[in-house]
Amino acid sequence: MELNVKVADFTLQTDEDKTVSLSSYSGKPVILFFYPRADTPGCTIEACGFRDTFKKLQAAGAVVLGISRDTPKAQAKFRAKFDLPYTLLADVDEKVCNQFGVMKEKNMYGKKVWGIERTTFLIGPDRTLIHIFPKVTPDGHAEEVLERLKEWNKSHK
Repeated sequence: MELNVKVADFTLQTDEDKTVSLSSYSGKPVILFFYPRADTPGCTIEACGFRDTFKKLQAAGAVVLGISRDTPKAQAKFRAKFDLPYTLLADVDEKVCNQFGVMKEKNMYGKKVWGIERTTFLIGPDRTLIHIFPKVTPDGHAEEVLERLKEWNKSHK
């Protein structure tokens, strides 16, 4: 993924088992955050951060989408449990994870595992990649994304 390059469209199932495409959100900035697994400690901190910052992100014009390899059913359970106000996408076959290059070898308790490296992409209203947040620390991340979005909005008014 390169900055200032148009992001290829993709289509996935939502937590409500509906089909949605990135192009469905054209005209608005999209915050696409990849997380390893629904209802795990770090992912919950990150998802709840976006929940708690959601109204401010919406006020800044953005759409928030969370994405992991979980099934739509697991995503729905996660969303309901933590009252998440945004859509979660199920990338069970890792197609979009591979498109965005977030599948990495990770070290988990001394074992090498293949999984999603927590990464957030800020995508412009025209699907141009504005910013990449690699190796995200869940705590405080949503506020960091909000600040970057506000900076971008100022320079594009």
